[in-house]
Amino acid sequence: MKLTNAWNKFIYRLWSPVYDPLFDRFFVRGARRRSIGVLNLQQGERVLIPGVGTGVDLPLLPVGVRALGIDLSPDMLAQARRKLPLPGREIELREGDAQAQQVEPASFDAAILHLVLSVVPNGAACFREAMRALRPGGRAVIFDKFAPEAGKLTIGRRLFNIPAMLIGTDITRRLSDLAAGTSIRCLRDEPALLGGVYRIVLLEKPTIDTRPSINLQWTMDV
Repeated sequence: MKLTNAWNKFIYRLWSPVYDPLFDRFFVRGARRRSIGVLNLQQGERVLIPGVGTGVDLPLLPVGVRALGIDLSPDMLAQARRKLPLPGREIELREGDAQAQQVEPASFDAAILHLVLSVVPNGAACFREAMRALRPGGRAVIFDKFAPEAGKLTIGRRLFNIPAMLIGTDITRRLSDLAAGTSIRCLRDEPALLGGVYRIVLLEKPTIDTRPSINLQWTMDV
């Protein structure tokens, strides 16, 4: 099975009414808060949130930022809109595909990619689009589950990925594979949950494009 936009729309329509109470509140809220803290958003900055989902990240944004949240699922966005307005924050929600975001290049100071790179059918396309949207010197934070960078995928992980795909996520993706061919610097890479299955990664878009000589070694600059 492969993830598709059609399947994701279906499965996240089912997830939308129960996502916050059954998953986010008891499992990843603290990690989301820590991830956004690592991004260190400043007043006046504009932040892109591809795969904004039910908007659980929105109340965690500091006062004074402007945010655009994009999601493929109208049902998830409906849940996000219920969280608005949020005092001191200028937030726009838009239905769209995180793999082909309709935003101007270099128009955002920061990006938040929480549990989206493992969900969209083409995680590499989503990553490239987010980096395209960042201004030079802009930064992105990722909170997601990834396969270990070293070694082969285990049989157990491959087998467990079958039911994982059915509920709308892929646990076999490596972050370095998704980022291949992009010019980006890793500033921080730390375990978040489940012994490092989930990670928080802080990235910076360089002011000068260094492709194709970029060497992605995710823990060098921690």
